Amino acid sequence: MIPKILIIDDDDLVAASLKKVLTKLNNNVETCLHAGEAERIVAEFQPDIILLDIYLTTHNGIDVLKTLKKRYASIPVIMITGYADVKMAVTAIKSGAFDFLLKPIDLEQLKFVLDKAVENLKLKTEVTKLQTLLEDNELTKEYFGKSSKIQRIVSSVEKLAKSSDTTMLLEGESGTGKEVFARFIHQQSPRASAPFITINCATIPKDLAESELFGHEKGAFTGASTKTKLGKFELADGGTILLDEIGELSLDLQVKLLRVLQERKFYRLGGEKEVSVNVRVLAATNRNLEEEVSRGTFREDLYYRLNVARIVIPPLRERKEDVVFIAYSFLNEFSQKFGKNIQGIDAAGLEILKTYNWKGNIRELRNVMERVMLLAEEEELTDAHFSFLMESKDAIETEEEKFILQVPPKGVKIDVVLKALILKTLKITNGNQVKAAKVLGLSRSKLRYRMEQLGIEVTKNIG
Repeated sequence: MIPKILIIDDDDLVAASLKKVLTKLNNNVETCLHAGEAERIVAEFQPDIILLDIYLTTHNGIDVLKTLKKRYASIPVIMITGYADVKMAVTAIKSGAFDFLLKPIDLEQLKFVLDKAVENLKLKTEVTKLQTLLEDNELTKEYFGKSSKIQRIVSSVEKLAKSSDTTMLLEGESGTGKEVFARFIHQQSPRASAPFITINCATIPKDLAESELFGHEKGAFTGASTKTKLGKFELADGGTILLDEIGELSLDLQVKLLRVLQERKFYRLGGEKEVSVNVRVLAATNRNLEEEVSRGTFREDLYYRLNVARIVIPPLRERKEDVVFIAYSFLNEFSQKFGKNIQGIDAAGLEILKTYNWKGNIRELRNVMERVMLLAEEEELTDAHFSFLMESKDAIETEEEKFILQVPPKGVKIDVVLKALILKTLKITNGNQVKAAKVLGLSRSKLRYRMEQLGIEVTKNIG
């Protein structure tokens, strides 16, 4: 991808200089020297990224930003300012700016911000594709994430799915997406046009489990007085059935299930006629069935009959590179569901998502995103929206770990406090600005802006 960048700056020397630098960095660059023509040029050029000067001769850059964001909300706009004006920078961010740069522009900082914008664009493009797939009810390899670990698993699953009869066992913690994988297997198999039926063995009352699986005849038991009921196996005839949480099945039902797997035949509860079905069986569990076999709570013969092809789905904490991708897919989903125009998640917010443990895996991430999206009013989610994830009842802070702010009786200027906070953090990180920004919940560019504004020069081994 060669990014298309539009520079809106009425200083022709600055615009020409930026164009030269950005073109050398393998970008397609155009300039707009008259802010009044910005909308027209954006419509014609269709840039991926916009660099916009805050202080224009004939226009207020913030007003131009607001106008552009109304029509082109998805285009990241990076503001440029020649003045260390914190209020103006905050106003720009609140108005929808992706980031801001301080003149004279540092080349390393420019590349950092542009790379971040491009990465954000790629992610949004992928999420848009994902949303289309969801709307079409089609699952592809990309749906599950981008990490090499999950893609290797998906590739294996894709190959195994081609066999229409192979029984498969899906293992993984709760919330890892076992049912979604099962649906993917069905869609990739020769049985895709036939029914896909799921049944959660953990939620069926034990006295109704046999009826749910195999159906019943009229009068088979109290309450079965209406008519013959087809069980899940008959409903799935020709297609695929997923037995979710199969470890919860009672031993007597395990015996009957084993016969179905071996002979593809069964009797309805209270029935005398044998029913034949052509069904592919998938089983899923969050338990270790080998341990259940050793404890005598799961039949060994059934375990080996199910375990023809075993797929272990890793927890989300073992593939953190997928967290951002999945979070953005939920952001897109809930933006549409709740009628909101939330464009993305800032760097500090993403850092919280990436470092959180996710014991509930994808299901927990989905719940978090639904909660945040329901409450959020801003156009961008920040670390403040996800701060509740950092709260832990079990966390015990030492006195050294607690933050203590002491305000002298005569008061103190905010710049003094900010400078002391940044210097203290840089000392802890041995002058590493990336780590310091992470600790403070800022992007690296915003930290550098604060440092320049406060006159902080950094070397290693501060203090």
